[in-house]
Parts: sequence; C-alpha cells; structure tokens
Amino acid sequence: MSGFQPDHGGAEVRVSPNLGPRRDGKRADAIILHYTGMETGEAAEAWLCNPESEVSSHYIVHEDGLIVQMVREADRAWHAGAGSWHGETDMNSRSVGIEIVNRGHFLGYNDFGDSQVDAVIGLCRGISLRHGVPPERVLAHSDIAPARKADPGEKFPWGRLAASGIGHFVEPVPVREGCVVMQGSVGEAVERLQSMLALYGYGVEINGAFDDMTRLVVMAFQRHFRPGLVDGIADESTIETLHALLEALVTEAV
Repeated sequence: MSGFQPDHGGAEVRVSPNLGPRRDGKRADAIILHYTGMETGEAAEAWLCNPESEVSSHYIVHEDGLIVQMVREADRAWHAGAGSWHGETDMNSRSVGIEIVNRGHFLGYNDFGDSQVDAVIGLCRGISLRHGVPPERVLAHSDIAPARKADPGEKFPWGRLAASGIGHFVEPVPVREGCVVMQGSVGEAVERLQSMLALYGYGVEINGAFDDMTRLVVMAFQRHFRPGLVDGIADESTIETLHALLEALVTEAV
C-alpha cells in the first residue's frame, strides 16, 4: 500500500506496513490511548512504521499537535497487544489506537501540552462519531493490560477530555484516611471490589483474595480515574470513585 486518504481531516499520512484485517467480522468500537515512551516523536513514528518492530498504531499525535495516520481505521493495527476488556482479548480488532508522544515513566515522564491534548480531543471526537464509540470505551492502554502497561499514565488529563465530551469520567473522591483493602487482604470486601472492577471492564478474577493481579488492576484504575495517588491500595477514595463511575453508567443508560 503506497498511501491512502486520511480518515481524520488534517492528518498527515505515513504508511506503516504493520497491519492486517480486523478478525472475525469485528469492528472498531473502542479507542485506546497510549504514550510512545521513547526519546522523540520522530523515533517513535519511525519505529511504528518499521516492519521489524511488528507494532503500529492508527495514529500518532506529536507534541505540537501534528497528527500522523499510519494505518487506516478500517484495518487492524498492532498496538494493544495481550490484554482484555469486558472479556474481549483481541482488542486490536475492536479498537482504534492513538500513540501520544511522551517520554513516559522510564525516560522522564513529562506533562502533556495543551496543543497536543487539544489534538487528541479532536481526533477522539472524530473517531467516536465515525465508529459510534461510547464514552466508556475510550480507554488507557493500562486499562486493558494492567500487568504490562502504565500508559498514558497518571499525568494524562482525562478530566479535560471528559469536559470536552470525550471518555467516561467522574470527579475523583478526595484521598482521606479510612478503611482500605490491599495486597494480602481476603474476604467479602475484596470480592466486592473485584466484582465492581470486572463489571466496569477490567480483567480481574473474582476470588476474594487481593492478589498481585488485583493490585495491578487497582493501580491501572487509579492512573485513569484517581491519579492523585497511584499505590495499588483500594482506599475509600478509590472504592467510592469506582462506585460513582458505575452509578454514572447506569444513569447514562436510562
């Protein structure tokens, strides 16, 4: 494929060879946001277009707000990897992937700039309209792969996206002292927590034991929805924020 017309107006095109058809008749009904986690945007874009990398994304959004499309939205890009959401394990076939240029946690995690975030908002709005993506399916890479990924991380301004009508979000309940469940806890409180996380979409086993996977899922939840403290401990703030999100979903569905 030598080129294509961009799906998003204003996007530049640089074709990646790393793609395939969406499998089993699946369609894109989710958006997954990533950060690049590399030194520069240019290096990240080159890697996503390198056949040796065996990774790609539909879009990359540079720090100045430039949007480059590398894979058509109709095709299956290789951005999500192993993970799940609501039991679906082939999220590449169910999503449009957006890489956001940022050095990430291991290279001096920096704030996301206004121009870049504005570009992400506009891009997500267009994708959502084209594919009917509901707000609760605008996801972080860490949401679907909490054991492997932390991106786009706790510095990403999900609240700002929500204020622009993108994504599902409630104001986080302030952190305060109170009851907690944490790694090593067992019993009904842990089972209720796991049940709520699974109901929202996270891949967590409901076994009543706060194991390491539960800790990682709680951290992923905190990065997205309660970023003020990401520690993997389910304190009252974390649990109440999760409960509020689930209540909001029910209210919005009525």
